[in-house]
Formats: sequence, C-alpha cells, structure tokens
Amino acid sequence: METALEKRRLDQALNAKEFAVCAGVSYSTARSWFHLPGFPVFHGVIFWQDFVQWRMRQNGIADSPEANPVSQCDSVADGLPPRAASILLEADQQ
Repeated sequence: METALEKRRLDQALNAKEFAVCAGVSYSTARSWFHLPGFPVFHGVIFWQDFVQWRMRQNGIADSPEANPVSQCDSVADGLPPRAASILLEADQQ
C-alpha cells in the first residue's frame, strides 16, 4: 500500500492493483475502469493526474487548454493520456 501511495506522490505509472489502492476501490472495479472507453490507461498503467483529469471531465469540470499544453500538439502523442504524451514528447526532445 505504501509503495502505491509513494508512486502516486512521485507521479509514476500505476498498475491496476496500485491504482485500486490509491483510488480506494476494489481491484475488480479498477480493472473494469481500465476497460472503459476514454479511460486514460496506457499499456496497462495509469498516471494519477490523468485519472484526476478524466474524473473532472466526467463530472463536467473541463480543464483549460492552457493547463494541458500536450493536448494541443499535433504529433504521435495525440490520443494518448496527457502524462504518457508528455513523457513521449520529453523523450523526443532529448
């Protein structure tokens, strides 16, 4: 449990079990969310901030375009969850 919370704090990718711990839901619920259309899972992992943004959109609280500059880029990163796209773009710049 502590490992999952530390990974969340460090903005590291969480697998379904770790995500369930951080979200306070059962593992089966987390796995079902991972299969929802539009859920920001990427290759079986999720970044906590991507989940937070997804939940805000689900609740009708849209984030501003300035807060998410990655979504404005026309690149291979289009269609990825924001944190995954950011990592990919950072790797391309190095």
